[in-house]
Amino acid sequence: MSKIELHDLGLSERHVQEAALYGDKLHLARVSAQHKDMYQVITENGEIRAGVSGKLGYAASAPADYPVVGDWVLVDRTDDKSGSAIIHHILTRKSCFERKAAGTGCERQAIAANIDMVFICMSLNKDYNLRRVERYLSIAWDSMATPVIVLTKSDLCKDISAKIAELESVAFGVDVIVTSSMSADGYNGMLRYLKRGKTVAFIGSSGVGKSTLINKLMGREVLATKEIREGDDKGRHATTHRQLFILPGGGVVIDTPGMREIQIAGADLSKAFADIEELAENCHFRDCRHESEPRCAVKKAVEDGVLAVKRFENYKKLQQEMAFVERKSTMTAAQAEKQKTIEMMGSLGAYKQVVKNKWKNKR
Repeated sequence: MSKIELHDLGLSERHVQEAALYGDKLHLARVSAQHKDMYQVITENGEIRAGVSGKLGYAASAPADYPVVGDWVLVDRTDDKSGSAIIHHILTRKSCFERKAAGTGCERQAIAANIDMVFICMSLNKDYNLRRVERYLSIAWDSMATPVIVLTKSDLCKDISAKIAELESVAFGVDVIVTSSMSADGYNGMLRYLKRGKTVAFIGSSGVGKSTLINKLMGREVLATKEIREGDDKGRHATTHRQLFILPGGGVVIDTPGMREIQIAGADLSKAFADIEELAENCHFRDCRHESEPRCAVKKAVEDGVLAVKRFENYKKLQQEMAFVERKSTMTAAQAEKQKTIEMMGSLGAYKQVVKNKWKNKR
């Protein structure tokens, strides 16, 4: 069996140098799939099963501290003939697409790591939604990867040029690709982004055609696909877990389950809403909230029709979500510090009692 060249999978010299700090008894691997507590990782000898070490699991304090698809990790073996490999370390992520984990807390859930580009997939039917694109762009820019908008099912749209113009009004500097599964060359626009050593994560709602596009790129059926529901054009879940694929033409893609509503864990509004941020520089007050303050350049732009009302409202909504997450994070950090202080005081009290008992015994 020929060796797998890990640099073709995106391995960087930075990761090689970091791995060297842990000695030469562990081996580099990239996480390709996750199934609850078990993982698939790709080593130089192929794809194998793996689990996390007890030490790594004990040190993890949040979901994002566990391995995620795309992570570069260090394992104790390069084959699983004598049992599953053990993941001992997660190497520093150069990028990570995250969302808020389910529940009322503010924990982050990592979706894909060490990605170069995020393909934000949206079909040109009833799934088309500018506000959702703005949300995805905010999260994508925050991930440190480059977003690209991929419009699918172009055969269902009669005014593609109008849709592209709308997107360009909210996605400044972001490339837009139009695709269709109805023709053999309907996905060629993506090929220039897929190169040796590059990793692309496919993100979007259920049923927008992510799995179909990946099957096209792979040249075979590696993912199940389902048709959209009749009547509402909403897709049905085909992908149930995140998975990494090595493309035959070079490069790596990561498929993710559909996410119609994605809650923010972190967002870069300065890039996703660069037009509003630029307008805000002309506000009379430096800390203007663009509400009732006088001489607000942003509110004036809305009144003059220069800035779309719905875009401004979505900007404010995402700002509020970010502020809420930050408050919750601060509260959680404060609670953790308080608990730490209580534990320290408890330990100090126990120590004082031990010393006191020793003196009593001596007397």
